[in-house]
Amino acid sequence: MNQLDKTLYTAHTHTIGGRDGSARSSDGALDVKLSPPGFGNGTNPEQMFAAGWSACFLGAISAVSQQLKVKLPAERTVDAEVDLVSNGEGYSLRARLNVSLPGLDRETAEQIVTAAHQTCPYSKATRGNIPVEINLV
Repeated sequence: MNQLDKTLYTAHTHTIGGRDGSARSSDGALDVKLSPPGFGNGTNPEQMFAAGWSACFLGAISAVSQQLKVKLPAERTVDAEVDLVSNGEGYSLRARLNVSLPGLDRETAEQIVTAAHQTCPYSKATRGNIPVEINLV
């Protein structure tokens, strides 16, 4: 971090019990029961990561479209898929972001999605760390 970095927001959560526990944000807006993928009736870290990344990516798409002066369709969506993978070295993640920008020509949509992937904080955090596919659907 350098002197020009300015913290805009800090999320605070408290988690107990791991994948069989619960997580709560300091303001109470997030209060979830956790369970392993496919077991129990709680959410899991992969689902929360997918939701956070897709929301952030949509924000990056909006910022890029404003810079390019492109009007976005109201129905824009990102369907995120985050895989928990087991391999010989333990566990890892891989992800796909399926982006829909209906009504935009493909070239403009690809330009926006490519730029959003360069600016989205989640995309930056995962770059070079996990396999990621960005698909324009």
